[in-house]
Amino acid sequence: MNKITPLPLADWIDAFVSWLTQAEFIFGPLTDIVGYLISGFEWLFGIFPPWLLLLIMTGLTFWFAGRKIGLTVFVLLGLLLIWNLGYWEDMVLTLAIVLTAGLISIVIGVPVGIWMSRSPVVEGAVKPVLDFMQTMPAFVYLIPAVAFFGIGMVPGVVASVIFAMPPTIRFTNLGIRQVPTEIIEASEAFGSTGNQKLFKVQLPMAKTTIMAGINQTIMLALSMVVIASMIGADGLGTAVYFAVGRNDVGGGFEAGLAIVIVAIILDRLTQGIGASKRK
Repeated sequence: MNKITPLPLADWIDAFVSWLTQAEFIFGPLTDIVGYLISGFEWLFGIFPPWLLLLIMTGLTFWFAGRKIGLTVFVLLGLLLIWNLGYWEDMVLTLAIVLTAGLISIVIGVPVGIWMSRSPVVEGAVKPVLDFMQTMPAFVYLIPAVAFFGIGMVPGVVASVIFAMPPTIRFTNLGIRQVPTEIIEASEAFGSTGNQKLFKVQLPMAKTTIMAGINQTIMLALSMVVIASMIGADGLGTAVYFAVGRNDVGGGFEAGLAIVIVAIILDRLTQGIGASKRK
């Protein structure tokens, strides 16, 4: 029986990656930009003493999340617990990673979603890419991130962006396509240009759906913090990763609880902002 010769797919990919890694004019500036964003968020959070940043985050949650007393008390006690357990600096680093990944995902994802909503050809080409991005195991993204950007915070952010961006693109496309046809026709009847129709009609009416996608993107980025810690991304994920290596159940539970508290705060904030837009 003849043996089937396997395709040298791994060799092709290795050769392609080796060729790309020589393009310093691409990955060098990208590394600098992502590094500046992370440093900027760290600096922003660092200028406030912990007690003041704690009050600011509690106040923002109260204001945007529907002025719910119970949620506000939970956020206040949760942040106090993180501070008491000694994970405040790790939380700040985690927020810097998540917000950087979220910002990059929004800057790239929203325009791509708009482009998809305007062109069925683009939508048909991008959807398989989004399916690939969402179904590929998260650990696999660490390999090209390390190959192109080395070890540290930057590859952690890059892997988080690739993993977390699809919801923003999909929901932006969906939100714009769900705008009623009658409203679009009315805007065209009044002589609106393409940009006026987009920015004054379609995007405002799609804000709730777009914010839902951004919410999912931020949650997915936060879910990557533990995985990204394997390639040198600091923060709460590192504490969990080290606890697993030492079989430290208590320490892992503390760090995991801190991640849960941060996730609830970010989730309620983004949901509240979307609800306020709807109102």
